[in-house]
Amino acid sequence: MAGHQATPPGTPKVTEILTDWIIDIRGEDIPEHVRAAGLRTFVNWVGCAVGGASHETVDAALKGLMEFSGPATSTVMGRSERLDALHAALLNGISSHVLDYDDTHLKTIIHPAGPVASAILALAEKMPVSGYDFLTAMIVGVEVECRIGNCVYPDHYDRGWHITGTAGVFGAAAAAGKLLGLSKQQMRWAFGLAGTQSSGFREMFGTMTKSFHPGRAAQNGLASALLAKAGFDSSERVLEAPRGFACVMSDKQDWDEIVGELGSRWEAELNSYKPFACGIVIHPSIDGCIQIRDEIGDRVNDIESVHLIVHPLVLELTGKREPKTGLEGKFSVFHSAACALLRGDGAPTAFTDEVVNLPEIVTLRDNISATASADCHSASVDIEIRFKDGSTMQKHIERALGSRDVPLTDDQINRKFSDQSTLVIGDEKTAALLDVAWRTPTLSDVGEVARVSAVDQPESVTAA
Repeated sequence: MAGHQATPPGTPKVTEILTDWIIDIRGEDIPEHVRAAGLRTFVNWVGCAVGGASHETVDAALKGLMEFSGPATSTVMGRSERLDALHAALLNGISSHVLDYDDTHLKTIIHPAGPVASAILALAEKMPVSGYDFLTAMIVGVEVECRIGNCVYPDHYDRGWHITGTAGVFGAAAAAGKLLGLSKQQMRWAFGLAGTQSSGFREMFGTMTKSFHPGRAAQNGLASALLAKAGFDSSERVLEAPRGFACVMSDKQDWDEIVGELGSRWEAELNSYKPFACGIVIHPSIDGCIQIRDEIGDRVNDIESVHLIVHPLVLELTGKREPKTGLEGKFSVFHSAACALLRGDGAPTAFTDEVVNLPEIVTLRDNISATASADCHSASVDIEIRFKDGSTMQKHIERALGSRDVPLTDDQINRKFSDQSTLVIGDEKTAALLDVAWRTPTLSDVGEVARVSAVDQPESVTAA
């Protein structure tokens, strides 16, 4: 075949091994503690998808694309619109990520649920799927994208790829292919199709296009599985080929991260959930500044300056000094710290266009400085406050809320879910949605979760 290069000696058949595992694994092969983690991931995703549903980014996407949708089979979470499954996957992926409030696999900074859950919930409304089978497919998809991410991280990310989009498309294809009952041959084709659509640039952070990445990964991964099922062929070694995903898009290829200990080492269990609606590397600073506010009360108005000592990624990813929009504010550690000190806020309400431009926020933001230190853990921060009378105080955060060491409890996930969902669909529907989301493993038709979220069609929930 023209252009077909042999893989280097000793390279495992990574695509074949991984896709065989996807097809062979059964729900009962996944340990209960991993399934429990998967359910937390899904519940968190549902809250984020509804929480972002009224954002102007979702409005714009619908305005641009809705007239091109096919038969309306699938719900846009938290809205009245229904689209074909491919477009619903796109819109729900956008919605679930636009607030930057979603889950994070901290080893790679992948936001795993967006591409995977968005793809397969849209599919599940078209072809009824039990909650048990849905959760199995979602966990498999999350596992796949995180393992592929591990293989190429950090080189892949450092050169500018948005890894949620690039690895996420494989997770979406794996989960959709699992539900569609693809053969092993078809799953390899689905991976080839997914890999050739793998994209997303970090240049887009702070714009609507960042949330487009998990949405498009969901849409493209689902399309890849559907095409493969129809016999649309592709390369069968997209992951390991010299001109395939890992070798083209990264100088690092650790194949064992993909194929090692499949079924016994679970990346899907390592997911974390954000307490604050912004880039996760800012979370230690927000956590610390909210604690300082709680300790000093009205003295926040006497702050003269603030200095942060942070992990190097903080300034690389979130070093915007003068954000002008809410989306840009999510990538400004300076805005986030100022808002946490003055308002005690790290929720979506801290990252609106209005709040980013409040005079008192801007004034304090301009008096916040930061130094990157390689000795600082990514979940840690040192904060020094200088007051107008010359006195100072220090705060050290060893591990921030939401990190692997200080994870959100189920109750905290519930509060986060309710706080954002209520603003979009109201208290009553939020309570019903939260209930049905937690009961996903017992549902005979998981599409009920999507339908309960719709603003104009209350649904009854049927358990298996």
